[in-house]
Amino acid sequence: MAYLLLFISIVLEVFGSTMLKFSEGFKKLFPSIFVVVGYGLAFYLLSIVLKTLPLGIVYATWSGIGTIFTVCVGVYLFKEKLNKQGYVGIGLLVVGLVIMNMSK
Repeated sequence: MAYLLLFISIVLEVFGSTMLKFSEGFKKLFPSIFVVVGYGLAFYLLSIVLKTLPLGIVYATWSGIGTIFTVCVGVYLFKEKLNKQGYVGIGLLVVGLVIMNMSK
């Protein structure tokens, strides 16, 4: 259950980050509201997850997978380019996250 809540928290954080881009520096009302809602719910769920899973593993997983998902959103939604180093970095994140979560 904790990993499901962690995954939902990651999705909400990526949603909040995406809305941050759409808010144009908090100049647009609805995207700005969605930033606060997305991050607020993400941190709330993260606090619940931290009751059962270790902080280091939770935060590394949350930030690492969140980074990977955010890169995917940037590439897909905003047509951002990813070079070879970007792909290598994502691969290293995945390997590191797998190793960290296996050690739990």
